[in-house]
Order: sequence, then C-alpha cells, then structure tokens
Amino acid sequence: MEYVSTRGGTRAVDFEGALFSGYAPDGGLFMPQHIPSLDRDTLQRWSSLSYPELVKELCSLFIPATLVPRNALNELINRAFSRFRHKNVVHLSRLKEGLNILELWHGVTYAFKDLSLSCTGQFLQYFLEKKQKHVNILVGTSGDTGSSAIESVRGQKNVDIFVLLPKGFCTQIQELQMTTVIEDNVHVFAAHGNSDEIDEPIKELFADVDFVGKYHLMSLNSVNWSRIMVQIAHYFYAYFQCAPSLDTTPLPMVEIVVPTGGGGNITAGCIAQKMGLPIRLTTVVNSNDIIHRTVQHGDFSLAESVKATLASAMDIQEPYNVERILWLLSGSDSHLIKTLMEQFNISKRLKLPEDLHRKLSKALGSCSASDQDIVGAMRRCWEENQYLLCPHSAVAAHYHYAQPHSHGGLTYSGLCSTDANPYLDQLQSPGVGTLSLNADRSLLLRAIFVKRFEAADEKCYLRTEYYF
Repeated sequence: MEYVSTRGGTRAVDFEGALFSGYAPDGGLFMPQHIPSLDRDTLQRWSSLSYPELVKELCSLFIPATLVPRNALNELINRAFSRFRHKNVVHLSRLKEGLNILELWHGVTYAFKDLSLSCTGQFLQYFLEKKQKHVNILVGTSGDTGSSAIESVRGQKNVDIFVLLPKGFCTQIQELQMTTVIEDNVHVFAAHGNSDEIDEPIKELFADVDFVGKYHLMSLNSVNWSRIMVQIAHYFYAYFQCAPSLDTTPLPMVEIVVPTGGGGNITAGCIAQKMGLPIRLTTVVNSNDIIHRTVQHGDFSLAESVKATLASAMDIQEPYNVERILWLLSGSDSHLIKTLMEQFNISKRLKLPEDLHRKLSKALGSCSASDQDIVGAMRRCWEENQYLLCPHSAVAAHYHYAQPHSHGGLTYSGLCSTDANPYLDQLQSPGVGTLSLNADRSLLLRAIFVKRFEAADEKCYLRTEYYF
C-alpha cells in the first residue's frame, strides 16, 4: 500500500512516510493509492467484532505487515485504547424517536479525536523508537484537536509538540486542557485570529520543504492520513450496531450523520462507503456552512468571516479535507484537483464542475444548524431522554428531528463527537441554562482541571501562553 498526493506532484510514500508528513510537498494531501474493497463475507465476519478489533482489521489493510507486524500493530492499538473510560471504548445509546447516538468521547479529553490520535501517537512512538529519531509536531486547533494531540504524545522523549490555539474561540475548559499540561515536550501558544487564520501560516510552513526537512516537522491535524484511517472504524462499528440484519439481500442501508468541521471524519465515511459499506452519509455543520453549500450548490467559496457559534470546534470555513473527498469522487484525478485547489487558493472561491458536483451530492446529504437549532435539539433530547448532548452532536440531532417520522425506512445513527462537559460555559448561556446538567460528572471534571492547574507553577502556565 502506497500513498499519493491528491495533486499528483509528489512521489508515492509508504505509511511511515505519510504518517510523518503534514501536507504533501506539492500542497496536496496524502491518500491511499487504492481503496480496498470488502465483500459480503468480510462484512459478516467483522459484524461481531469489538471497536478495537475493527480498528486492528482496518489498519492492517492500510499498514503492511512488512512495515508493522500484525502482533505489534495489535499491541499498539491495545495500548492506545487502554486509557479510555468505557469498557467498549465507544458506546451506542439508543434514544427515543429512533435517535441512535454513537458516543465517541470516552477518551482522556472527552473528544472523539482521542480515538484516532491515541492510535497515531502509538504509531509515531513505534517508528521513532525503532529509528531513534526526533520530530517536531505542529498543530493548529479550533478547540478539541489540541488537547487530544497533546495527550497522545505528552512526555514522549522523541517528540516536541507545538500547539496554536485561537484565543477567545475555545471554551475555558479546552484552554485549560492545553495550557495546564506541564511537560517538557509540550509547548502551547495562544494566537490572535480564528482557526482558519491559524491554519494559513501552518500550511505555508509545510510548503517549505527545506524547513520541514531541517526541523523534522510534521502535523497531527487531520491532514495526517493516520487520523483518517482510524476514523474509518467509526462507520463500520456504527453500521454493525444499527443494521437490523446482515442476512438480507441487498444488505440494509444505514444513514450516518456526521458533525463536520475540518472534514476529516466525513472523509473517513466516504472511504468506508467506497470500501463497500452500505451507508448513506449526511454531513451536518453549524452556521459556518461552506460544506453544506458545496454539497447543495457546488459552491466552495469562503464567507466573509468565521461566525462564532455554540458548536465552537466546528467554527471552520476552510475545511481542507474536502480536497480528499473531491479526489475520491473524481476517480483520483489529481490533475483536476490540482487545478481546482490552485484556483481556490488564489480567489477563495470555487464553483465545482457539474459532473463532480453531481457525484458529491449523490455521495453526501447535508444540513446546517443555527445556534437556535442547536439549543432546540439539546433541549428536546434532554426532555425526551434525560440525555445531554454537546453542541456539536446537537447539530446531528437537529437534522434527525427535522426529518419525517418514517425517515424513508432508514436506520439512523449520529456520531456523538464530544461530551457535553467541556462546553459547560456555553450550556449556561441564555436559552440553554434551563437544561439540567449531570452535576456529578461536571463537578468531577472541573475538579480535575482545578487540581491540575493549582499543582502547576504559575510561571509555567504563563510561559506556555504567547501571542503573535
């Protein structure tokens, strides 16, 4: 298995090469040269596997045993999930009105990115120890990526991680998750601007091949293929949990609704779909709705500014993983993707070719939700189920509640991206404050951060927070 750039201007690399990269040298993103196709027998066999076992099976398709032997791969994944709070790592909650919520937030930082980043951190350590190398990781975050990335590599002697967070755009708990980690290899900087504005200099830096090589620079944002690869398992697990039976012909269809920011998770869904999983995908966004406009109208153009919403980790209007999706749907046409993305990079506006837009709208449904919609979905879910959604997961629930009751005969699953507790400040805002909170869990979480902050030297805390 080799990996190629979506823009076709870079030689193919193996998994290790893709893992230790950010953007490809030509500005594109690495993708597998071919997508494995799974038959019905394989799906039947996999249907009884646990989530960690599914991750192992899927990763073995993209990481050859000559690079990482299967027993070593299994051990790395076991180690990655050893700190998760739920015995099954992920959990499906079946709620009223046919609402199924796949809880992906049982990791250390209460965010779905713990799943892919915990594995990626183990893969990094495997190769770094084997070759006695050191890398510098550069991460831009809209809120949850930074803390997950930090936890995946904190204390590792072969790694230094530099995280740029957008000051004022993250919740207080998210900032504390990042700025109170007192490790010699963790460096956190607060920057003026939103996450898209932070991504621009990062992308420019990765375009400087000499600089990247000299300082052994890599990324743990979802430009990194490893994160996409692990997230493919979400879709197989959701499907097997929700499909009524695998004994029918054709196999039943399950709709999976995906809260979307930078587009890495929905990209993983598109790959699962291409592998033969019978799923219908719907990408759901907040008021920063560029992906919704692209799916509905073929209009991949920036709005005037990023809007601050309750679903703050999705406050992104330049979702770079759309490039991967377009590459997949174009039949790996790197020449076309290079032309389109260069046009977008110049003008920040792009009208998709009619044929490509038709393929996109066939592969994906889409929906956007306002803050009012988010609050409404959170309140309804709480009143009907005594189940507290985070604002991001509420975007998916809003879509579900807006559908006709029959929902076309489809079984539905929403990916629950984050626990509600890191968003307590927003849950107390006007219009949301009437929701009852899980007091025990929220007080525990607050106590964790207070304890960690008070244990840290004040100068260390201040030292980690800079502006540029």
